[in-house]
Amino acid sequence: MKYNINFILNHEEINHYVEPNKTLLQMLRDDFDLTGTKESCGQGECGACTILLDGKPVNACLLLAVEADGREIFTIEGLSNGSELDQLQIAFISKGALQCGYCTPGMIMAAKGLLNENPHPTENEVKKAISGNLCRCTGYKKIIEAIMSVVEKES
Repeated sequence: MKYNINFILNHEEINHYVEPNKTLLQMLRDDFDLTGTKESCGQGECGACTILLDGKPVNACLLLAVEADGREIFTIEGLSNGSELDQLQIAFISKGALQCGYCTPGMIMAAKGLLNENPHPTENEVKKAISGNLCRCTGYKKIIEAIMSVVEKES
């Protein structure tokens, strides 16, 4: 049996039927081909699946898709405006804050959630906001620098 859910996905109203045991991550990747949201640990420990749900960063692997009913979902694919990248995406590229790129979408979405709530965070607040996202390639110095460069532009 499938459930009918309605939600907003990257600014688009969606009416979708979903199995009751399908995770939000599986729905985004399998049903909508939004593969920027990554699956890694499947336990909410790595942050690779971070999306914004009603403006707040969440691990999509820990939520059932049916929990998206009536909510607003924002993924890395919705961050750019056509071919124009978001400031965070540009900063990650220009500051060299990515290598393999696997954690990058989750890091950017965690940072976006923070900046939506607090456009002028301190470096410690940035560190706390991305603390649930693991990176095995770059360390965190360049990631923090990239996020802080966006904060400084906004000041």
